[in-house]
Amino acid sequence: MKEITAEEIVKMAMDKGSDSAEVYMKSSRGISAEAKNGNVEALEVSEDRGTSLKVIKNKRLGFAFTTDPDDIGKMIDEAVQAAEWTGVDEFMDIPELAAHEDVLMFDKNIKNIKEDDVISEALLLEESALSFDERIKRVRKAEAGSGTAVTTIVNSKGLNVKYESSYYSVYLTALAEDGNGDSQMGWDYAGSRRVKDIDVRFVGQEAARRAMELLGSRKISTLKAPVIFSPSVAGEFLDILSASISADAVQKQRSFLAGKEGLKIISPLVEIIDDGRMDWHIGTRPVDDEGVPTATKAIISEGVLNGYIHNTYTAKKGMTTSTGNAVRGGFKGLPGVGVMNCYIKPSDTSSDDLVKSLSKGIVVLGAMGVHTANPVSGDFSIGISGLWVENGEVAYPIKEAIISGNVLDLFNKVEAVGSDLKFYGSTGSPSLLIGDMDISA
Repeated sequence: MKEITAEEIVKMAMDKGSDSAEVYMKSSRGISAEAKNGNVEALEVSEDRGTSLKVIKNKRLGFAFTTDPDDIGKMIDEAVQAAEWTGVDEFMDIPELAAHEDVLMFDKNIKNIKEDDVISEALLLEESALSFDERIKRVRKAEAGSGTAVTTIVNSKGLNVKYESSYYSVYLTALAEDGNGDSQMGWDYAGSRRVKDIDVRFVGQEAARRAMELLGSRKISTLKAPVIFSPSVAGEFLDILSASISADAVQKQRSFLAGKEGLKIISPLVEIIDDGRMDWHIGTRPVDDEGVPTATKAIISEGVLNGYIHNTYTAKKGMTTSTGNAVRGGFKGLPGVGVMNCYIKPSDTSSDDLVKSLSKGIVVLGAMGVHTANPVSGDFSIGISGLWVENGEVAYPIKEAIISGNVLDLFNKVEAVGSDLKFYGSTGSPSLLIGDMDISA
C-alpha cells in the first residue's frame, strides 16, 4: 500500500469540511546504554514513528494521531468528527507560511552509530570516573545515548517543512567515600547535536571531582550571606524563571511574571536570551513545532522583561504574533509554549574571580527541590550543598543547609555574572553571585 503523504492528509481533511488543517509527523531512532561495574547494565534501541492531525472547523478544534500508516483514514475521520463536539474558540488557528533558514543540527556521523559504539562510550564514561581517584568507590549511573529524527510539518496555508536532527549525550553520577565514613555524590552531563562536542572522559572525571570536593562536609549555623550559584544550580533557577515567560502560563494566571511586561523585574546585570538558532545546541531547530521560524530573542535585557514567548494560539489571544516557541512533547499531543535554547548571557568575569570577591559566603554546587518552587508566587525553600568561602578562598565543604526566598528577588540580587556559561540540555547559565540570602541549618 502506498504511503500517504502529509500533503495528502491535509487535502483529505480539507475535503471533509475542515476550515484549516495541520499535520505533524515525526520518526526517530535512538540508542542508549548504561554501564555498571565494567559491564553493560542496560541497552535500549528505540524506534518511534507517528502522525498527528489538527483541524479547525467553525472555530472548533479537532485532534487525532496514529502510529499505524494503515490507520491514516481513521485518524482523519476522528479529528474531523472531534471538531463537531469541542467548544468554540475564536483563537484557534494555524500559522501562515513564512520563510525560514536552515540551522546546523544534523550530524550524519550519529546516523552511523551502532549499539557497540554507544556501549563503548558508556563503559569509557564509567572507567574515567572510577580511575580518577581511589576515593571514587562506585558509579551510580553511567549512561550514553544518541539518536536521529525526521520532522515534517505541513498545513493548509501552504506551510511545508521537513528537517533532520540528531543528538548525543552522556550522564554520570559518582559516589566518593573517605576513610571517615563520609560519602558524597557528584554528577555531570554533556549533550549536543553532534558527536565531536562531547568529551566523554571529561564528563566522568568532572562528576568524580564534584563528588570528591564535597567529602568532609560540615553543617553551618543559620546566617545571612552571599552565595555563588554554580552553572548547574543557576540553570535550575533559570528553568523556573523561563517557565514563567510562557504566554500560556501568563494567560492562565499561573506565572509570577503576569502583568510585568516592559517592567524592570530583575538585576540589570542579567540578560536572558532564547535562541532557537544556535548551531548544534539541543534546543536548536529551523522552525518551532507549528512550522513558525525560530529566532534569537532577548527575553530580559538590563533587567527589563521585553515580552513573553508565544505559539500561534497564545499570540492570537494576546493580539500579537508567534515568537516561534511552539513545542510538543511528541506527535501525540498539541503544541504548548516553551523555550528553545534559553540562557543567561555570560560576562568576562571568571568563576575564580567571583570566589575571590567573597569575604564570606557559599558556592552552591548542589540544590535539592528547585522544581518545587511555587510557579505562581516564585517562593522556594531548598536544600543545598557546596563550599564555604572565607577571605576569597574555599575553607571547607558544607552540607544540609537550606536557602529560602523568591525567584524574582533572587535574580534581582545578582551582583555579578560569571564567564563559565554551560548548557544542561536546552538551558544554560554561567555562575551567578547573589547578594545576601537567608541560609538556615
